[in-house]
Amino acid sequence: MVGLDNFITGSRRNLEHLKAYEAHGRFALVELDVARGGALVDTALDARGCFDHVWHLASLASPKEYLAHPVETLEAGSAGTRNMLEIARRDGARFLLTSTSECYGDALVHPQVETYWGNVNPVGPRSCYDESKRYAEALTMAYHRSQGVRTNIARIFNTYGPRMALNDGRVVPAFLDQALRGKPLTIFGDGSQTRSFCYVDDLVDGLVRLADSEERYPVNLGNPFELTILEFAEAIKKLMGPNLDLVFTPLPEDDPRNRRPDISKARRVLGWEPKVGLEDGLRETLEYFKQLGGKVSG
Repeated sequence: MVGLDNFITGSRRNLEHLKAYEAHGRFALVELDVARGGALVDTALDARGCFDHVWHLASLASPKEYLAHPVETLEAGSAGTRNMLEIARRDGARFLLTSTSECYGDALVHPQVETYWGNVNPVGPRSCYDESKRYAEALTMAYHRSQGVRTNIARIFNTYGPRMALNDGRVVPAFLDQALRGKPLTIFGDGSQTRSFCYVDDLVDGLVRLADSEERYPVNLGNPFELTILEFAEAIKKLMGPNLDLVFTPLPEDDPRNRRPDISKARRVLGWEPKVGLEDGLRETLEYFKQLGGKVSG
């Protein structure tokens, strides 16, 4: 197994548990930007032999990060996807693209089903992420149709769990960070917007099942349990202290009002649905941050 990462947002601490595998030749880490030229990627990987699976998970997924690095985000979805698809084509490998619920934009269909084409602002501040993933999906399907690459596309909804960074900017680590420091929880808008949170173990299970399937079109992977941001803040207060205050700040431009996956297809095609409840998942995530001493992962 070989992992590629340019560490623009990744943390080497998150790979500590793989050192034993690396010592025995079962895992190798290559520091590399997958968007920086196919020749560089080929040179780095040629000595590793052929691959059976290529998983393209590279992207800046946090609004805080992709707004700070819009060009790099677009390149990860365009040139990065092309480079990884070329490796899959070369080796006859299965290719898995991790796409996003952001393909649906500020959805006019609720819950979101895979056949919905989305409501995305192509020139808005979030478009660097939304459109990079939409392009990556189109490119993946083009390689499947014209090159015969065996492809899978996962549309991932809000995911959380251990090894996130406290300064990530997304709502789960943001609330936990603020609560750990005894600070008020920051609510964007009036808190009526909804999200559906999937624990990372459930997501990984879904990705493995999808990568082994024959489904070529996108599949939603997420938890259909929907709650408002205000309700989520109350869940954090229940977990960490009822005296936490709330503060309200303007809603970011193009922020989706509602987010909930229709996972009928995942249930039917993969036999998959999430098993970890929100309270249990939050406790596991909180315990991870406590073990770090409440320090920002980086």
